[in-house]
Amino acid sequence: MSQSDSFIDEVSEEVRRDRLYGYMRRYGWIAILAVILIVAGASWREYQAANQRAAAQAYGSALLEALDAETPAARAAALADVEAPEGGAAALKALLRAGEQAGAEGADPAAVAETLNSVGSLQAADIYGQIATYKALTREGASAEERRIGFEQLAQGGPLRLLAQEQLALLDIEAGETDAAIETLRAIVTDSEARQGLRTRAAQLIVALGGTVSPETEAS
Repeated sequence: MSQSDSFIDEVSEEVRRDRLYGYMRRYGWIAILAVILIVAGASWREYQAANQRAAAQAYGSALLEALDAETPAARAAALADVEAPEGGAAALKALLRAGEQAGAEGADPAAVAETLNSVGSLQAADIYGQIATYKALTREGASAEERRIGFEQLAQGGPLRLLAQEQLALLDIEAGETDAAIETLRAIVTDSEARQGLRTRAAQLIVALGGTVSPETEAS
């Protein structure tokens, strides 16, 4: 390599180095800022998560403290004073409060219904609304027709499907439709999603109604 070529290479390398330093001086702050933002973002997320955990623990403690009251009426009143966040936490409080209202001496059915109906407006998961509907339908005061319509809707799907079917069988028994009740109860017994306790109740009802758990046994 000639001296001129070597000199050109050295100059080119120096130019590249100068350009690199220039870019770093001009744009290096962007990289530094990006690192700072990433670190700050991670710290902020951790801060938010810690606050959420603390809020959840405080809310749970407040619920437990309210449930420590001596009477259902006192527990219902204490629960009403607990400040609940939105969503499922508020729906849970409403369900607990409705249960205490229903168990209080001289319970007011209208007040219980109002508390249960409020669950649907709390922007919580569907399961909370389904539980509230189920509780409302199993309370005294609803007509057989209202209960049947409500339980038929719940029986179409969801976590309370089988419990709703059980209630429909009980409505059939009330109406004197023994065969229909037995058929519904048998479906519960053979359902793979049915828990053992529910299957046992259904089987006992079938026997009490004069049927057999297996239709083949009855036919023979």
